[in-house]
Formats: sequence, C-alpha cells, structure tokens
Amino acid sequence: MDKTDLCFTPATELADAIGAKAISASEVTAAVLDRIQALEPDLNAFAHLAAEEAMEAAEAADAALMKGAPLGPLHGVPVTIKDHEAVRGMPIEYGTHLRRGDMAAADGVLVARLRQAGAIILGKTTTPEFGWTGVSHSPLTGITHNPWKHGMNAGASSAGAGVGAAAGYGPLHQGSDGAGSIRMPAHFCGVFGLKPSYGRVPQSAVAASDYTVHLGPLTRTVADAALMLKVMAGPHPDDHSSLEAQPADYPRLLDRKRRRPRIAFSPDLGHARVDPEVAALVGKAVTAFESELGHAVEAVKTPWGPKGPELARFFWPAHFSRHADRVPEMRDRMDPGFIACIEAGSHITMADYQKMRLVKYAYCTEIHRFFEEWDFLLTPAVSVAAFPAEKLQPEHWPQHPWDWMSWAEFSYPFNLSQNPAASIPCGFTADGLPVGLQIVGRRFDDLGVLQMAAAFEAARPWAQHRPPPG
Repeated sequence: MDKTDLCFTPATELADAIGAKAISASEVTAAVLDRIQALEPDLNAFAHLAAEEAMEAAEAADAALMKGAPLGPLHGVPVTIKDHEAVRGMPIEYGTHLRRGDMAAADGVLVARLRQAGAIILGKTTTPEFGWTGVSHSPLTGITHNPWKHGMNAGASSAGAGVGAAAGYGPLHQGSDGAGSIRMPAHFCGVFGLKPSYGRVPQSAVAASDYTVHLGPLTRTVADAALMLKVMAGPHPDDHSSLEAQPADYPRLLDRKRRRPRIAFSPDLGHARVDPEVAALVGKAVTAFESELGHAVEAVKTPWGPKGPELARFFWPAHFSRHADRVPEMRDRMDPGFIACIEAGSHITMADYQKMRLVKYAYCTEIHRFFEEWDFLLTPAVSVAAFPAEKLQPEHWPQHPWDWMSWAEFSYPFNLSQNPAASIPCGFTADGLPVGLQIVGRRFDDLGVLQMAAAFEAARPWAQHRPPPG
C-alpha cells in the first residue's frame, strides 16, 4: 500500500493491521503527517498541528505492542480534535482572538477516552469564531478551504474536521454540532458525519447553549464513525447532562437486521428553500431505500417544521450575546457577522428567553410525537452546495448581516429536539461539489441511524471518491 492509500485507509482496517504488526503506528502517523504537511497551509484545516508529539505517541504505541501490552480498539490510529475541546498542552482558542493564547491544562473527557483507546492525537482543527457560523473562516485562522474546490466553504463549525476527513488526514476526526456543525462539514466535504443523541458523548464542560451541543465523529466510513462513537460515548461526572446508558457495541451491531423501518421523507420541512440540483440529488438518494434496500418511504408533511426558524433566530443570537461585553475592546479583531449576531441578541430579556423556551419545549414535543409514528426521517442535509467561503450566504441566496441559517434549515431542529442525525454523501453537483442526505432517528436510537447509514453506504458507496490531488 502506498502512503496516499494508507492515509485514506479506514480506522477499522488500520487498527487490525497495527495489532497484527503488519504495519506500525509510526509508519501510519508519519504517512499522515507527510500528507498534512504537503496539503497545508493550502487547505488550512489545522489550528495547531502537534507533529512531534504525535510521532512520540506513535513510537510509544509501537513499543507497547512489542512488549505485549494490552491494546485499545484505536491503538496507533491517528485522530484530530476540534479546537473547542481541551487537549493537554495544546491551545484551545475557539477560532477567536478573544481566546488567543489559551492553553489546556488537561484532556477533556472525550480526548482522554480516545487516548486510553490508543489513538494518536495529531492536533487541533479549525473552527469559526466560537463556532457561531456554518462558514469555514475565522478571524484567527482565516479560511479553511473545501478540498474539492479551493476557496469554497467547507462547512462549519467543525470545519477542519470535515476537511481532514475528506483530504486523507487520517481516518478519525472529532466534531461538535450545535446547529449543524458536524452535518454541514460532512455535506460540503463529502464525508460521513454523525450528531449522536444529546448527551451520548459527554462535554467538558457543558456548553452554555441550553443543551443543544452534541459531540460526534466525522469519518469516511460509517464503520469508523461507529467505532469512534463507541470509544467516546458513555456517562461522565463532568457532564451532568450526559446519558446514563453505556454505549452499545455499535461496530458489531451495524449489520444486525431489524424489523422493517417506517421511513418518512420531507424535501423541505414544509418551509425550507432548496437549490434544485441539491433537491434532485437527495431525491435520487431517497430512491435507494426503496429500490435497493427494499424499504417503503413515504413523503410526509412536518407540521412542526415551519415553526423552527423563529426559534433558531431567537436562540442563536440570545446565546452568543454572552460575548457582548468583549465587543467594544475587540471589535476590530472579531468577525463582523458574529458581532451583528451578538448585537441582535442584546435586547433579549430573561422574560423573553423564558417565554420562548416554553415555545421551544412545545416544538420539541411535536418532533418527538412525530417520531412515535416514524422510525427515520430523510431530508437534505443542507440546502446548497459549497459557495465562496468569504461569503455568509451564496450570492443567489437572501442576504443578511448574520443569518446564515437560511441555507441550513434542516440542521438545528434536531439540535433543539436532541435527536440523532447524520449526513451521508449522496452525489456530486455538475461542478463536482458533494451533497449530503440527512438521516434523522428517534431520540437515543443512535444505533438505528448508524445501521440505516451503513445500509445506504453499501447500496451507494462513496468512500472511493477522493478530492484532488487524491
């Protein structure tokens, strides 16, 4: 296997090969670092690359293997961490000058679990300022470029994670998703992204966004996501909102047959605008569940759908208004769109917030009642394909000082409701840009979403596609 192929090899295969001594962790890590150094800074997916530390960890992994030490499920496998998560001795800057120079004294929970499983931490991947937008640029790190077309949006806020997964920066990339921030990069970059049920992967510490942030994997294969999720998931005292249940054996159960699922399809949630080319690709993908997987899919109305925009456009600026006190001193070093978003929330009172929270809870109840009738809902992942990364909206889209959500109406409903949801590559536009299909499951049915995604992956394989230079 040449070095490029090694960089695109799934974690499930790498872990077995390293464990069998067919290849060393040092060889894998060196190949991935060589690729990263060849493609950076053109892609600009790393906020901090820890090449020396990664090679030291890989050499230690090889030494442990030679001594016959017990091996974790990710022994010697490279992984990247989003710049929102703490990795001891590395910067944690959130893509903003407001946190520039901050260093993490200890690993967060998910990082500690990945290390314990034997993973090699390559470094920290880029994110927009405090993860506020779905566009891959920040005042601190600049533009993170879509590997399929330079200068185009790679999605965010897990921007570098999506790019890393697509570009062959190793197999495993950690992201977080508060309004689509795993699923959007997966859509734009042509990889698999899973937002598990809220609390499945514990946070360190819990985000100040009213329990909407979900931590999960971005990978090239569903099996890799299942493996990474199993390692990261499970309750922890750092996160009082983490789920009590221990993770299922997601990799082993991926192919287990279940009763015939009830699958719904909504092309627009009753209100969303979708570009025709994206809609056509998603429509063709939906047919795979019928013609190739033998499932019935029913186009449905989602009466709760049109109620979502008001909620999203209230809570997004309300939560980010906590940074308002920093604007006067830092305005010239902050994202103008982020400032506009902060200022849009500055008039919101606690009474306003409490009243809208009750509306949100009623909205979430409607979504969960919908899923009493349906096991899965299929939708577009995002309304548009990649557009220039210096823009907040595509040129043909309604313009607004901060509202990027108009092209991402399919994401945030399931952050509010805490359902598991994934974006799966389902085709390319005429310009060669990826498009994703979203699969949403019942709350807590992360395994079901992974199983449906694995079935779709088998019917419509995509991992063989590589962006240039491939």
